[in-house]
Amino acid sequence: MDEELNPLAMARQQLDEVAVHIHLEADVHERLKHCKRTLIVAVPTSMDDGSLQVFTGYRVHHNLARGPAKGGIRYHPGVSLDEVSALAMWMTWKCALMDIPFGGAKGGVVCNPKEMSLRELELMTRRLTSELMIILGPDKDIPAPDINTNAQTMAWILDTYSMNVGHSVPSVVTGKPVSVGGSRGREEATGRGCVCTIREALGHLGMPIAGARVVVQGFGNVGRATARLAQQAGARVIAVSDEWGGVYQPQGLDIEALVCHNQEAGRVAGFAGTEPLTNAELLELDCEVLIPAALGHQLTGANAGRVRARMVAEGANGPTTPAADRILAERGIFLLPDILANAGGVTVSYFEWVQGLMEYFWTEEEVNERLERLMRQAFADVLRVSLREKVSMRLAAYMLAVSRVAEATRIRGKYP
Repeated sequence: MDEELNPLAMARQQLDEVAVHIHLEADVHERLKHCKRTLIVAVPTSMDDGSLQVFTGYRVHHNLARGPAKGGIRYHPGVSLDEVSALAMWMTWKCALMDIPFGGAKGGVVCNPKEMSLRELELMTRRLTSELMIILGPDKDIPAPDINTNAQTMAWILDTYSMNVGHSVPSVVTGKPVSVGGSRGREEATGRGCVCTIREALGHLGMPIAGARVVVQGFGNVGRATARLAQQAGARVIAVSDEWGGVYQPQGLDIEALVCHNQEAGRVAGFAGTEPLTNAELLELDCEVLIPAALGHQLTGANAGRVRARMVAEGANGPTTPAADRILAERGIFLLPDILANAGGVTVSYFEWVQGLMEYFWTEEEVNERLERLMRQAFADVLRVSLREKVSMRLAAYMLAVSRVAEATRIRGKYP
Protein backbone atom coordinates (compact mmCIF):
# COMPACT_ATOMS: atom_id res chain seq x y z
CA MET A 1 0.00 0.00 0.00
CA ASP A 2 1.16 3.53 -0.80
CA GLU A 3 2.59 4.88 2.47
CA GLU A 4 0.46 8.00 2.10
CA LEU A 5 -2.60 5.77 2.23
CA ASN A 6 -1.38 3.33 4.90
CA PRO A 7 -3.26 4.42 8.02
CA LEU A 8 -0.65 3.26 10.54
CA ALA A 9 2.18 4.94 8.64
CA MET A 10 0.02 8.07 8.49
CA ALA A 11 -0.70 7.99 12.25
CA ARG A 12 2.99 7.54 13.07
CA GLN A 13 3.97 10.32 10.69
CA GLN A 14 1.57 12.64 12.51
CA LEU A 15 3.08 11.61 15.86
CA ASP A 16 6.62 12.22 14.57
CA GLU A 17 5.70 15.74 13.51
CA VAL A 18 4.10 16.52 16.88
CA ALA A 19 7.07 15.09 18.78
CA VAL A 20 9.34 17.72 17.26
CA HIS A 21 7.03 20.57 18.24
CA ILE A 22 6.53 19.49 21.86
CA HIS A 23 10.16 18.35 22.32
CA LEU A 24 9.01 14.84 23.24
CA GLU A 25 11.68 12.68 24.87
CA ALA A 26 12.92 9.88 22.63
CA ASP A 27 11.92 7.08 25.01
CA VAL A 28 8.33 8.36 25.45
CA HIS A 29 8.08 8.96 21.69
CA GLU A 30 9.18 5.38 21.05
CA ARG A 31 6.56 4.00 23.45
CA LEU A 32 3.77 6.04 21.90
CA LYS A 33 4.62 4.78 18.39
CA HIS A 34 3.67 1.24 19.38
CA CYS A 35 0.37 -0.28 20.45
CA LYS A 36 0.33 -1.89 23.88
CA ARG A 37 -1.40 -5.09 22.76
CA THR A 38 -3.03 -6.68 19.75
CA LEU A 39 -5.45 -9.60 19.85
CA ILE A 40 -6.21 -11.41 16.58
CA VAL A 41 -9.01 -13.95 16.78
CA ALA A 42 -10.73 -16.45 14.55
CA VAL A 43 -14.51 -16.03 14.60
CA PRO A 44 -16.18 -19.25 13.38
CA THR A 45 -19.81 -18.56 12.47
CA SER A 46 -22.64 -20.86 11.38
CA MET A 47 -24.17 -19.40 8.22
CA ASP A 48 -27.80 -19.67 7.18
CA ASP A 49 -27.00 -22.16 4.40
CA GLY A 50 -25.54 -24.61 6.94
CA SER A 51 -21.90 -23.83 6.14
CA LEU A 52 -19.27 -22.59 8.57
CA GLN A 53 -17.36 -19.41 7.80
CA VAL A 54 -14.36 -18.29 9.83
CA PHE A 55 -13.93 -14.51 10.00
CA THR A 56 -10.86 -12.69 11.28
CA GLY A 57 -11.32 -10.26 14.14
CA TYR A 58 -8.97 -7.70 15.68
CA ARG A 59 -8.87 -5.76 18.95
CA VAL A 60 -6.00 -3.34 19.53
CA HIS A 61 -5.10 -1.32 22.65
CA HIS A 62 -2.78 1.59 21.96
CA ASN A 63 -2.01 3.31 25.28
CA LEU A 64 -3.76 2.89 28.64
CA ALA A 65 -1.83 5.41 30.73
CA ARG A 66 -4.91 7.61 31.22
CA GLY A 67 -7.53 4.90 31.76
CA PRO A 68 -9.21 1.77 30.33
CA ALA A 69 -9.32 1.12 26.61
CA LYS A 70 -12.12 2.77 24.64
CA GLY A 71 -12.98 2.43 21.00
CA GLY A 72 -15.44 1.11 18.45
CA ILE A 73 -15.78 -2.19 16.64
CA ARG A 74 -16.36 -2.04 12.89
CA TYR A 75 -17.56 -4.68 10.44
CA HIS A 76 -16.19 -4.10 6.95
CA PRO A 77 -14.44 -6.10 4.20
CA GLY A 78 -11.57 -3.58 4.22
CA VAL A 79 -10.67 -3.99 7.90
CA SER A 80 -6.93 -4.59 8.41
CA LEU A 81 -4.55 -4.73 11.35
CA ASP A 82 -2.80 -1.53 10.26
CA GLU A 83 -6.14 0.29 10.01
CA VAL A 84 -7.31 -0.87 13.44
CA SER A 85 -3.94 -0.01 15.01
CA ALA A 86 -4.01 3.50 13.56
CA LEU A 87 -7.60 4.00 14.72
CA ALA A 88 -6.63 2.87 18.24
CA MET A 89 -3.83 5.46 18.27
CA TRP A 90 -6.20 8.18 17.10
CA MET A 91 -8.64 7.17 19.85
CA THR A 92 -5.89 7.71 22.42
CA TRP A 93 -5.36 11.26 21.18
CA LYS A 94 -9.10 11.93 20.90
CA CYS A 95 -9.81 10.89 24.50
CA ALA A 96 -6.86 12.93 25.74
CA LEU A 97 -7.91 15.99 23.76
CA MET A 98 -11.38 15.83 25.33
CA ASP A 99 -9.66 15.21 28.69
CA ILE A 100 -11.68 12.09 29.45
CA PRO A 101 -10.04 9.18 31.34
CA PHE A 102 -9.73 6.58 28.61
CA GLY A 103 -6.95 5.11 26.53
CA GLY A 104 -7.36 4.30 22.85
CA ALA A 105 -8.64 1.03 21.41
CA LYS A 106 -10.28 -0.18 18.21
CA GLY A 107 -11.65 -3.42 16.87
CA GLY A 108 -12.90 -4.85 13.64
CA VAL A 109 -14.00 -7.96 11.79
CA VAL A 110 -13.17 -8.60 8.14
CA CYS A 111 -16.61 -9.30 6.70
CA ASN A 112 -19.31 -7.83 4.50
CA PRO A 113 -22.28 -7.27 6.84
CA LYS A 114 -24.47 -6.15 3.93
CA GLU A 115 -24.38 -9.74 2.66
CA MET A 116 -25.17 -11.28 6.06
CA SER A 117 -28.52 -11.92 7.71
CA LEU A 118 -29.40 -10.57 11.15
CA ARG A 119 -29.01 -14.07 12.58
CA GLU A 120 -25.54 -14.45 11.06
CA LEU A 121 -24.48 -11.05 12.41
CA GLU A 122 -25.73 -11.97 15.87
CA LEU A 123 -23.91 -15.31 15.90
CA MET A 124 -20.70 -13.69 14.65
CA THR A 125 -20.93 -10.89 17.23
CA ARG A 126 -21.54 -13.29 20.11
CA ARG A 127 -18.62 -15.50 19.08
CA LEU A 128 -16.39 -12.43 18.66
CA THR A 129 -17.33 -11.27 22.17
CA SER A 130 -16.50 -14.70 23.58
CA GLU A 131 -13.08 -14.59 21.91
CA LEU A 132 -12.42 -11.06 23.25
CA MET A 133 -13.61 -11.83 26.81
CA ILE A 134 -10.03 -12.05 28.08
CA ILE A 135 -9.51 -8.31 27.54
CA LEU A 136 -13.05 -6.88 27.84
CA GLY A 137 -14.51 -5.32 30.98
CA PRO A 138 -15.82 -1.99 32.32
CA ASP A 139 -12.42 -1.31 33.92
CA LYS A 140 -10.37 -2.83 31.06
CA ASP A 141 -11.88 -2.33 27.59
CA ILE A 142 -15.25 -0.80 26.68
CA PRO A 143 -16.31 -1.24 23.02
CA ALA A 144 -18.73 0.98 21.11
CA PRO A 145 -20.40 1.07 17.67
CA ASP A 146 -18.46 1.99 14.55
CA ILE A 147 -18.88 1.40 10.83
CA ASN A 148 -21.68 -1.15 10.18
CA THR A 149 -22.27 -1.79 13.89
CA ASN A 150 -25.00 -0.21 16.00
CA ALA A 151 -26.94 -0.27 19.27
CA GLN A 152 -28.20 -3.80 18.55
CA THR A 153 -24.63 -5.03 18.07
CA MET A 154 -23.71 -3.53 21.44
CA ALA A 155 -26.72 -5.22 23.07
CA TRP A 156 -25.46 -8.60 21.81
CA ILE A 157 -21.99 -7.88 23.21
CA LEU A 158 -23.48 -6.78 26.54
CA ASP A 159 -25.64 -9.90 26.79
CA THR A 160 -22.83 -12.30 25.82
CA TYR A 161 -20.40 -10.73 28.28
CA SER A 162 -23.00 -10.67 31.07
CA MET A 163 -23.98 -14.32 30.48
CA ASN A 164 -20.32 -15.31 30.76
CA VAL A 165 -19.73 -13.49 34.07
CA GLY A 166 -23.10 -14.42 35.55
CA HIS A 167 -24.61 -10.97 36.08
CA SER A 168 -25.60 -7.91 34.03
CA VAL A 169 -22.73 -5.49 33.31
CA PRO A 170 -24.22 -2.51 31.41
CA SER A 171 -20.98 -0.51 31.61
CA VAL A 172 -19.03 -3.03 29.49
CA VAL A 173 -20.18 -1.34 26.26
CA THR A 174 -21.47 2.06 25.21
CA GLY A 175 -23.77 3.03 22.38
CA LYS A 176 -26.30 0.40 23.47
CA PRO A 177 -30.09 0.86 23.55
CA VAL A 178 -31.50 3.05 26.33
CA SER A 179 -33.65 0.10 27.44
CA VAL A 180 -30.54 -1.80 28.59
CA GLY A 181 -28.59 1.09 30.11
CA GLY A 182 -27.69 3.24 27.12
CA SER A 183 -27.43 7.02 27.35
CA ARG A 184 -29.96 9.39 25.89
CA GLY A 185 -28.35 11.54 23.23
CA ARG A 186 -25.70 8.96 22.31
CA GLU A 187 -27.00 8.09 18.84
CA GLU A 188 -26.50 11.58 17.41
CA ALA A 189 -23.64 12.63 19.71
CA THR A 190 -20.90 12.51 17.06
CA GLY A 191 -22.99 14.62 14.67
CA ARG A 192 -23.94 17.04 17.43
CA GLY A 193 -20.31 17.50 18.45
CA CYS A 194 -19.30 17.99 14.81
CA VAL A 195 -21.92 20.69 14.25
CA CYS A 196 -20.93 22.38 17.52
CA THR A 197 -17.29 22.67 16.44
CA ILE A 198 -18.33 23.83 12.96
CA ARG A 199 -20.44 26.58 14.51
CA GLU A 200 -17.50 27.66 16.71
CA ALA A 201 -15.07 27.58 13.77
CA LEU A 202 -17.39 29.58 11.51
CA GLY A 203 -17.71 32.14 14.30
CA HIS A 204 -13.93 32.39 14.49
CA LEU A 205 -13.83 32.94 10.72
CA GLY A 206 -16.54 35.61 10.95
CA MET A 207 -19.13 33.54 9.10
CA PRO A 208 -22.61 32.64 10.39
CA ILE A 209 -23.80 29.05 10.23
CA ALA A 210 -27.18 30.30 8.98
CA GLY A 211 -27.15 29.94 5.22
CA ALA A 212 -23.74 28.25 5.09
CA ARG A 213 -23.55 25.68 2.28
CA VAL A 214 -22.68 22.28 3.71
CA VAL A 215 -21.61 19.12 1.85
CA VAL A 216 -21.63 15.75 3.64
CA GLN A 217 -19.85 12.65 2.39
CA GLY A 218 -21.37 9.60 4.07
CA PHE A 219 -24.93 9.06 5.25
CA GLY A 220 -24.41 6.58 8.05
CA ASN A 221 -24.92 7.39 11.72
CA VAL A 222 -22.45 10.29 11.70
CA GLY A 223 -23.26 11.82 8.31
CA ARG A 224 -27.01 11.55 8.77
CA ALA A 225 -27.01 13.17 12.23
CA THR A 226 -24.55 15.85 11.14
CA ALA A 227 -26.64 16.77 8.10
CA ARG A 228 -29.86 16.90 10.11
CA LEU A 229 -28.38 19.00 12.94
CA ALA A 230 -26.56 21.33 10.53
CA GLN A 231 -29.87 21.99 8.78
CA GLN A 232 -31.60 22.60 12.12
CA ALA A 233 -28.86 25.12 12.94
CA GLY A 234 -29.72 27.05 9.77
CA ALA A 235 -27.14 25.69 7.34
CA ARG A 236 -28.06 24.75 3.77
CA VAL A 237 -27.04 21.12 3.13
CA ILE A 238 -26.58 21.09 -0.64
CA ALA A 239 -25.14 17.60 -1.21
CA VAL A 240 -24.97 14.22 0.52
CA SER A 241 -23.50 10.92 -0.61
CA ASP A 242 -23.11 7.29 0.40
CA GLU A 243 -21.05 4.44 -1.04
CA TRP A 244 -23.29 4.29 -4.16
CA GLY A 245 -22.99 7.97 -5.04
CA GLY A 246 -24.55 11.28 -4.09
CA VAL A 247 -27.32 13.79 -4.66
CA TYR A 248 -26.98 17.54 -5.19
CA GLN A 249 -29.50 20.35 -4.78
CA PRO A 250 -28.00 23.88 -4.71
CA GLN A 251 -31.11 25.29 -2.99
CA GLY A 252 -30.68 22.81 -0.13
CA LEU A 253 -31.87 19.27 0.55
CA ASP A 254 -34.80 18.37 2.77
CA ILE A 255 -32.84 16.10 5.11
CA GLU A 256 -35.85 14.55 6.85
CA ALA A 257 -37.36 13.60 3.48
CA LEU A 258 -33.96 12.28 2.34
CA VAL A 259 -33.74 10.09 5.46
CA CYS A 260 -37.14 8.59 4.61
CA HIS A 261 -36.06 8.02 0.98
CA ASN A 262 -32.82 6.41 2.16
CA GLN A 263 -34.71 4.04 4.46
CA GLU A 264 -36.98 2.96 1.62
CA ALA A 265 -34.42 2.80 -1.20
CA GLY A 266 -31.35 1.77 0.80
CA ARG A 267 -29.35 4.62 -0.71
CA VAL A 268 -29.55 8.39 -1.26
CA ALA A 269 -29.40 8.13 -5.06
CA GLY A 270 -32.68 8.77 -6.83
CA PHE A 271 -33.99 11.31 -4.32
CA ALA A 272 -36.57 13.47 -6.12
CA GLY A 273 -35.56 16.94 -7.26
CA THR A 274 -31.81 16.34 -7.10
CA GLU A 275 -28.91 15.93 -9.48
CA PRO A 276 -26.75 12.77 -9.21
CA LEU A 277 -23.02 13.08 -8.59
CA THR A 278 -20.12 10.84 -7.66
CA ASN A 279 -18.27 10.89 -4.37
CA ALA A 280 -15.26 12.36 -6.17
CA GLU A 281 -17.40 15.20 -7.57
CA LEU A 282 -19.00 15.81 -4.17
CA LEU A 283 -15.62 16.44 -2.52
CA GLU A 284 -14.91 19.19 -5.04
CA LEU A 285 -18.18 21.15 -4.76
CA ASP A 286 -18.11 24.88 -4.03
CA CYS A 287 -19.29 25.22 -0.40
CA GLU A 288 -18.48 26.73 2.96
CA VAL A 289 -18.18 23.43 4.87
CA LEU A 290 -17.12 20.01 3.56
CA ILE A 291 -17.71 17.14 5.99
CA PRO A 292 -16.04 13.84 5.04
CA ALA A 293 -18.00 11.46 7.29
CA ALA A 294 -17.43 8.13 5.56
CA LEU A 295 -14.18 6.16 5.39
CA GLY A 296 -10.56 7.28 5.69
CA HIS A 297 -8.23 8.55 2.96
CA GLN A 298 -10.80 10.50 0.98
CA LEU A 299 -8.79 13.71 0.65
CA THR A 300 -5.34 12.93 -0.74
CA GLY A 301 -2.50 14.65 -2.54
CA ALA A 302 -4.32 13.80 -5.78
CA ASN A 303 -7.56 15.71 -5.12
CA ALA A 304 -6.89 18.22 -2.31
CA GLY A 305 -5.94 20.88 -4.84
CA ARG A 306 -9.47 20.78 -6.24
CA VAL A 307 -11.32 21.13 -2.93
CA ARG A 308 -13.36 24.37 -2.98
CA ALA A 309 -14.68 24.35 0.58
CA ARG A 310 -13.81 27.17 2.98
CA MET A 311 -13.58 24.63 5.78
CA VAL A 312 -13.14 20.85 6.11
CA ALA A 313 -14.64 19.23 9.23
CA GLU A 314 -13.54 15.62 9.61
CA GLY A 315 -16.57 13.61 10.66
CA ALA A 316 -14.73 10.38 9.79
CA ASN A 317 -11.45 9.14 11.24
CA GLY A 318 -8.40 9.84 9.10
CA PRO A 319 -10.14 11.13 5.95
CA THR A 320 -7.27 13.50 5.08
CA THR A 321 -3.76 12.26 4.29
CA PRO A 322 -0.64 14.23 5.34
CA ALA A 323 -0.07 15.27 1.72
CA ALA A 324 -3.62 16.62 1.49
CA ASP A 325 -3.17 18.35 4.84
CA ARG A 326 -0.26 20.34 3.46
CA ILE A 327 -2.14 21.30 0.30
CA LEU A 328 -5.24 22.43 2.21
CA ALA A 329 -3.09 24.50 4.59
CA GLU A 330 -1.25 26.14 1.69
CA ARG A 331 -4.61 27.06 0.14
CA GLY A 332 -5.89 28.61 3.37
CA ILE A 333 -8.66 26.04 3.94
CA PHE A 334 -9.51 25.84 7.64
CA LEU A 335 -9.48 22.25 8.90
CA LEU A 336 -11.22 20.81 11.95
CA PRO A 337 -9.27 17.60 12.68
CA ASP A 338 -11.02 14.31 13.35
CA ILE A 339 -9.85 14.01 16.96
CA LEU A 340 -11.74 17.24 17.65
CA ALA A 341 -14.59 17.34 15.11
CA ASN A 342 -15.88 13.81 15.70
CA ALA A 343 -15.08 13.53 19.42
CA GLY A 344 -18.73 13.95 20.44
CA GLY A 345 -19.33 10.20 20.18
CA VAL A 346 -16.61 9.13 22.60
CA THR A 347 -17.49 12.01 24.92
CA VAL A 348 -21.09 10.83 25.31
CA SER A 349 -19.78 7.25 25.49
CA TYR A 350 -17.86 8.44 28.54
CA PHE A 351 -21.07 9.92 29.93
CA GLU A 352 -22.82 6.59 29.29
CA TRP A 353 -20.04 4.63 31.03
CA VAL A 354 -20.22 6.93 34.05
CA GLN A 355 -24.03 6.63 34.19
CA GLY A 356 -23.74 2.84 34.01
CA LEU A 357 -21.20 2.70 36.83
CA MET A 358 -23.32 5.02 38.99
CA GLU A 359 -26.62 3.42 37.92
CA TYR A 360 -27.96 6.95 37.73
CA PHE A 361 -29.11 8.32 34.38
CA TRP A 362 -29.27 11.84 32.96
CA THR A 363 -31.87 13.49 30.75
CA GLU A 364 -31.12 14.08 27.08
CA GLU A 365 -30.98 17.82 27.77
CA GLU A 366 -28.33 17.24 30.44
CA VAL A 367 -26.30 15.03 28.11
CA ASN A 368 -26.46 17.52 25.22
CA GLU A 369 -25.61 20.49 27.44
CA ARG A 370 -22.57 18.72 28.94
CA LEU A 371 -21.44 17.62 25.47
CA GLU A 372 -21.67 21.09 23.95
CA ARG A 373 -19.82 22.61 26.88
CA LEU A 374 -16.92 20.16 26.51
CA MET A 375 -16.83 20.54 22.71
CA ARG A 376 -16.71 24.34 22.95
CA GLN A 377 -13.92 24.12 25.53
CA ALA A 378 -11.90 21.69 23.42
CA PHE A 379 -12.27 23.90 20.34
CA ALA A 380 -11.16 26.97 22.32
CA ASP A 381 -8.14 25.08 23.70
CA VAL A 382 -7.05 23.91 20.25
CA LEU A 383 -7.60 27.32 18.65
CA ARG A 384 -5.57 29.00 21.39
CA VAL A 385 -2.59 26.68 20.76
CA SER A 386 -2.97 27.07 17.00
CA LEU A 387 -2.83 30.87 17.19
CA ARG A 388 -0.11 31.00 19.84
CA GLU A 389 2.22 28.51 18.12
CA LYS A 390 1.22 29.53 14.58
CA VAL A 391 0.43 25.93 13.61
CA SER A 392 -2.52 24.19 11.96
CA MET A 393 -5.55 23.15 13.98
CA ARG A 394 -4.59 19.50 13.49
CA LEU A 395 -1.10 20.02 14.79
CA ALA A 396 -2.42 22.10 17.69
CA ALA A 397 -4.92 19.36 18.61
CA TYR A 398 -2.20 16.73 18.49
CA MET A 399 0.18 18.87 20.52
CA LEU A 400 -2.41 19.12 23.30
CA ALA A 401 -3.43 15.48 23.15
CA VAL A 402 0.02 13.92 22.85
CA SER A 403 1.34 16.15 25.63
CA ARG A 404 -1.38 14.87 27.97
CA VAL A 405 -0.73 11.21 27.10
CA ALA A 406 3.04 11.71 27.33
CA GLU A 407 2.67 13.28 30.77
CA ALA A 408 0.62 10.34 32.05
CA THR A 409 3.03 7.84 30.48
CA ARG A 410 6.02 9.69 31.95
CA ILE A 411 4.54 9.98 35.46
CA ARG A 412 3.47 6.33 35.61
CA GLY A 413 6.91 5.20 34.47
CA LYS A 414 7.83 1.80 33.04
CA TYR A 415 7.11 -1.43 34.87
CA PRO A 416 9.26 -3.28 35.68
